[in-house]
Amino acid sequence: MVLLVGFSGLGGTVIGYFLHQLIVLQRKNSAELKIKQLLLDAKARAQKAVEEANKKAENILGEAKKEEKISLLQARKIEERILQKEENVEKRRVENEKAAQEIQLKVNLIKKKKEELSVLEGKKISDLERISSLSEEEAKGELMKEAEKKYEEDIIGRMQKIELAGKDELEKKARDILVGAIQRLASSTASEVTTTSVSIPSDDIKGKIIGKEGRNIRALERAAGVEVIVDDTPGSIIVSAFDPIRRHVAKIALENLILDGRIQPARIEEMVEKARAEIDKKIKQKGEAAAYEAGVIDIDPRLMSILGRLYFRTSYGQNVLQHSIEAAHIAGILSAELGADAALAKKAALLHDIGKAMDHEVQGTHVEIGRRILQKFNVDPRVISAMQSHHEEYPYESIEGIIVQVADAISGARPGARRDTLENYLKRLEELESIANSFDGVEKSYAIQAGREIRVFVSPEQISDLEAKKLARDIADKIEEDLKYPGEIKVNMIRESRIIEYAR
Repeated sequence: MVLLVGFSGLGGTVIGYFLHQLIVLQRKNSAELKIKQLLLDAKARAQKAVEEANKKAENILGEAKKEEKISLLQARKIEERILQKEENVEKRRVENEKAAQEIQLKVNLIKKKKEELSVLEGKKISDLERISSLSEEEAKGELMKEAEKKYEEDIIGRMQKIELAGKDELEKKARDILVGAIQRLASSTASEVTTTSVSIPSDDIKGKIIGKEGRNIRALERAAGVEVIVDDTPGSIIVSAFDPIRRHVAKIALENLILDGRIQPARIEEMVEKARAEIDKKIKQKGEAAAYEAGVIDIDPRLMSILGRLYFRTSYGQNVLQHSIEAAHIAGILSAELGADAALAKKAALLHDIGKAMDHEVQGTHVEIGRRILQKFNVDPRVISAMQSHHEEYPYESIEGIIVQVADAISGARPGARRDTLENYLKRLEELESIANSFDGVEKSYAIQAGREIRVFVSPEQISDLEAKKLARDIADKIEEDLKYPGEIKVNMIRESRIIEYAR
């Protein structure tokens, strides 16, 4: 039984082995078949790829042959053109050589003719010298003497004609330069007169401006130094004063008071002070704008503020700041035409009337005042030299000085630029105030009523009531002595005490 079991186990093992080998063999055959199939597929793909590559190569080769053929045709055409050009060049070279030979023959012929002519000329001169017993130079001198004697009057006339024509041409050129400068700067100059209108929203405001028993209007007139005219004209109040700065201060103060609504003496004085500060700011802005417009940049800021005051100054009805800007532009144009220093001339022309900003406060002519102002601010001496001779008070020291004088004359003398009557009127009002301010104890004075009245404010600490009466008589006598005027002038002397204390 044991043996049977053993044989049966051995038989199972053998059968299992053979079965295993059979499975392994079957798998091996299957793998070999797959490998062979893969090899066949790979060969087929490779064959196909080779065929496609060959086909592409043939296509590329065909395209290359076509391009090569086209390139050969183009090269042949280029070669033919080059050959044609070379033939043309060679043909031209031959023609040029032939022309050069012909020219050389003509040159040689001309030289030969000149030599023959020179020989004949020399022979002719020798024969003439032999016949006349004179050398060539002596004969030339005799001939010139005869010609001068015969045509002396004609020559003199022609010389005079040429000289006069030259003068006329120079004068015409000068006129053209001046006319061109005037045309380029012939802008209208609108000058303010002695009144300024202030618009009001309604006529009810007029009562507030006048105040109880006129105290508000008197406070405004005293603080601003103007005359306020409140009449039946609807929607406006007139501010009158010969000084434009005072008028503008009063106008701004009035406008601010109307907006604020609180119109009473203390408020009026406060608004006038604010208006003065605003005007000072405007003066500086006008000076800066003038320097910028004239193209002059190297000016001291303090000097620019003095320049801006000319905006509120007129000369024979012409705004002085606008006149200075015009003169600067004209000086620049003339300098460019004449080859002078344009920057120097423009700066001197812009500042030539700077003294008029202070001539009502400082003694002396505006030229002398202007020189002192420019020297104080260390302005270039060449600029001072150029500006100081514009009224011929000083001799001309440079061409720029002449240009400044001409530019000033062009701007001031052109038609419509100035009005003499207004300037004389304003000058009389300035002199009226100057007379009153020259007395001791006078704080300030304002000419009003078109110069028919002058209000004089005196210091109560220095002048008593009795002395004020005497001072009014002295001022009136001085006015009668120094000024010429139609009618009469009222001297209004004002002395008041004001005491201020603070509760802390």
